Amino acid sequence: MSTKTETVRHRSSPARARVGRDLSARLVAGDEGAFEELHQRFGATVFGYLTHTLRDRGAAEDVFQLVMSEAWRRRAQYDASRSGLTTWLLTIARSRAIDEMRRRRPEPVDPVDVPDGSQASAEDRLLEQWRVRQLLEQLPEDERMLLELRFFEDCSQSEIAERTGIALGTIKARMVRGLERLRTLVDAEGALA
Repeated sequence: MSTKTETVRHRSSPARARVGRDLSARLVAGDEGAFEELHQRFGATVFGYLTHTLRDRGAAEDVFQLVMSEAWRRRAQYDASRSGLTTWLLTIARSRAIDEMRRRRPEPVDPVDVPDGSQASAEDRLLEQWRVRQLLEQLPEDERMLLELRFFEDCSQSEIAERTGIALGTIKARMVRGLERLRTLVDAEGALA
């Protein structure tokens, strides 16, 4: 990817934040076009999370419809200062997925068998991983690939160099740029949506 393209992408983060704030405001105001845009921008992320969590495409489709309906009904309650739109939607999705899993398993559970919270924190980590993956999709391919290898496949920078054939210094520079862009996206998401 050319440096010019990377610069344009990097500069567009404030613009993206403005678009997100606008989308949030329009959604809260009840603009149906904003809801359609919300569906287009974040639907695949939410559906992917549900498919992975429920491990049943049909159930994920049903729950996805519930999530989007609930997002529309609760739009006035959305507070952009508390979370981004991705986090808000994934939180709703997590709750509806848990409801679906409970519905599938209605038999009583012995209190001794109830997890001590480690299951909940595993779900929180998965939710955060989905959120980060969605943000990584906005990075240039060369930076995204390296960050995915580092954080999702737990490769060291030396292992990445061996695996990709890219010079170690180049890997370090691209990872620094990628992390800076990712930090900007996280900040923008928190500010907007």
